[in-house]
Amino acid sequence: MRRRTLLELLATAGLGGGAGCARIEKKQMPEAAATNATAEPARGAVMPVLFLAHGAPILMDDPDWVGELAALAGELPRPTAILMLSAHWEKRPATFGATRPVPLYYDFYGFPERYYQVTYPAPGAPALASRVRALLGERKLAVAESERGLDHGAYVPLLCMYPRADVPVLQLSLPSLEPKELFQLGQALAPLRSEGVLVIGSGFLTHNMRFAFQKGTPAWAVEFDAWAADVLARRDHDALMDFQSRGPAAHVALPTTEHFVPVLVAAGASAERTEGVAFPIQGFWGQGGGAFTRRSVRFG
Repeated sequence: MRRRTLLELLATAGLGGGAGCARIEKKQMPEAAATNATAEPARGAVMPVLFLAHGAPILMDDPDWVGELAALAGELPRPTAILMLSAHWEKRPATFGATRPVPLYYDFYGFPERYYQVTYPAPGAPALASRVRALLGERKLAVAESERGLDHGAYVPLLCMYPRADVPVLQLSLPSLEPKELFQLGQALAPLRSEGVLVIGSGFLTHNMRFAFQKGTPAWAVEFDAWAADVLARRDHDALMDFQSRGPAAHVALPTTEHFVPVLVAAGASAERTEGVAFPIQGFWGQGGGAFTRRSVRFG
């Protein structure tokens, strides 16, 4: 089934609800998000690295998930900027999105009009773009530029975490889907952590759209999710990079790999430090449990 058709079905399947985090007023914000929005930027602290399970735009209508993302943001030092790598942008070489505020990239079809009215006017991050260019240049990695706006894999979770859109954001493309290359990209980005930058990979650890409308959580999804949690917690980077061979039912959990591989960038950015791995959001998303793991990862 084509991706466009599946997204149209998602829009009409009744998985979404009402208000949406994009329209949460200040008085309605989860306390953690409201507090975080006014905190002083982190200076000198080593920022964690995140992998976030993101959803279709209807995630904004899931109050539990919105609250969990807001609570996660409230637990973090306030970033000076955010570098986002989403499953929804593959382009070689690694390419910057716009470094100034531009319209969002609504990379989905057939949803109610209100989803195309969502805005997220976060400040641009030209200084971060220059720093990333320098870091990648040190490793002889090419970088390109574009005027692309944030896609839904980037702005949907950020709307829930930083609803005031007052943190500079830069999106960077995935230059390939090759695990080792993406892990090394993360390693190249690691110095940003000591500069107050929050590096985020956004995707899904399981992502098979053919199971999007089947009720309940299939055994293969539970098994692969548990395997991923184990190798991430143990920091078994070799197993993580070999997920297609070592992960149980990997070919069913991930018929394509673009949603999984952002976790490799996040793991690479945290590889040089001995620090804890936590799973601030867990469970499954979909009808009656669903086949999409909501597991998000915090490194450090």
